[in-house]
Amino acid sequence: MMAFVQWCVLLLSVAAAISVNADMTVDCNPDSVMVVWTEHKPHVDMSLFRLGSCYPTRVTAREVVFNVDFNECNFKKLVTASTLMYFSELLFISSPDSHVLPHSHLVVCEYERPKDYYPEIYEPVFSTYDTENLIFNMQLMNDFFSGPAKSTSFTLGSIIPIMASVRQASHQPLLLLLEECEASSTPDQRPGSSFHTIINNKGCLVDSKESRSKFEPRQKSSELRLSLQAFKFASGEEVFLHCTLVAWEPSGLDHTKKACHYVKDQGWESLDTPYSSLCDCCESTCKSRRTRSLTSAKHGIAHKVMLGPLQITDF
Repeated sequence: MMAFVQWCVLLLSVAAAISVNADMTVDCNPDSVMVVWTEHKPHVDMSLFRLGSCYPTRVTAREVVFNVDFNECNFKKLVTASTLMYFSELLFISSPDSHVLPHSHLVVCEYERPKDYYPEIYEPVFSTYDTENLIFNMQLMNDFFSGPAKSTSFTLGSIIPIMASVRQASHQPLLLLLEECEASSTPDQRPGSSFHTIINNKGCLVDSKESRSKFEPRQKSSELRLSLQAFKFASGEEVFLHCTLVAWEPSGLDHTKKACHYVKDQGWESLDTPYSSLCDCCESTCKSRRTRSLTSAKHGIAHKVMLGPLQITDF
């Protein structure tokens, strides 16, 4: 009972806090919830809101919408003698140059406990970051990113759909990034071998400056989709992609932890924080102001992968 009273006090505090500068509505359904945040402050990047590990379903200049199931977005379950409660957090992940500080708000859906409901006897609790068991993957996909590619041969100028992912069933959600990537004619990066740079400078898709290559909108924080335009390199020969994947905390983006591509007539754009300055360094050298170690288990881990062989033909 004491825990339930504390929940009520917390909910009242949250309601009082958000009423000043924003409105949040929570529409609870049997197995899902719709959360709408309406911002009254000007110049707030609405794309920086997350519901647990989930990206927004819809974003406008002053509104962000999440329409999700309870088995997503890090929703947790609390069972009392008479109630069944699902709860997660609505987060604002501030970028380094943002004038708005990070903040979070509790999202709760409460129901009358079904008479025939019995909770699981044991529900394991996992550590926040256990990087030893992360499983990285990178593969060629079909045109809709709905399954593996049926062919590894691509004509010059066509789009090569690539998806990278990290499986993290026992972890706090991590954001997957591509730090470096280059094409080579050999399965190992031998000194003196020819190569074509695709991504460098800690997440800058340099190939997009001269092509239609781009990062596709995220569906999950643990996945990264890349549409790579087939380039003229080692024509008719086997091509291998050598890339460095980085699984990182979602709130830890900076100039060395980002996903940037070049948009014609607009310049460099960040996939995850479209209106930030994270990509400004792509024309120079990207350095971090942070002192965190890349391999620290508290914040993330890097992993090298090789994709191939594939072929790029002239016809």
